[in-house]
Amino acid sequence: MALRKIRELGDDCLRQVCRPVTEVTQRTLDLIEDMFETMYEAQGVGLAAPQVGVRKRIVVIDVTGEDPILLINPEIVELSGEQTGMEGCLSVPGKSGQVTRANYAKVKAFDQNLEPIEVEGTELLARALQHEIDHLDGKMYVDIVEGNLVSNEPDEDEE
Repeated sequence: MALRKIRELGDDCLRQVCRPVTEVTQRTLDLIEDMFETMYEAQGVGLAAPQVGVRKRIVVIDVTGEDPILLINPEIVELSGEQTGMEGCLSVPGKSGQVTRANYAKVKAFDQNLEPIEVEGTELLARALQHEIDHLDGKMYVDIVEGNLVSNEPDEDEE
């Protein structure tokens, strides 16, 4: 379909609570397809609708590059364990920071047919689930980063 512009930190859309999806229209399906295409093009592992300027509770995730996950109106129903690691965001390009999150997450949501689904994950998938669902409530990882953000850009002398 089409690549969408990824909104960056400072854009008001990233700080607003998203509306639930009550019906899946062709426009919604086009948005989902665009979100996957945009996420893959940007080499991300997840993307939430507000990151492309749409205030709907839709998330796409693929931590392996071969296992796309679509979540409509996702809710975290269980978290356990703990992991601390570097985290980045397509809306904060070139930066990352250390974040502590649950190491296991269980999420209930709906698929493209508004049929209920559950997704469980550990490690990177658990981190991605929490990170992307935070976006739907106007929260960003920079709010919980431990210490300072660091640049992911290579130094000039490394090029």
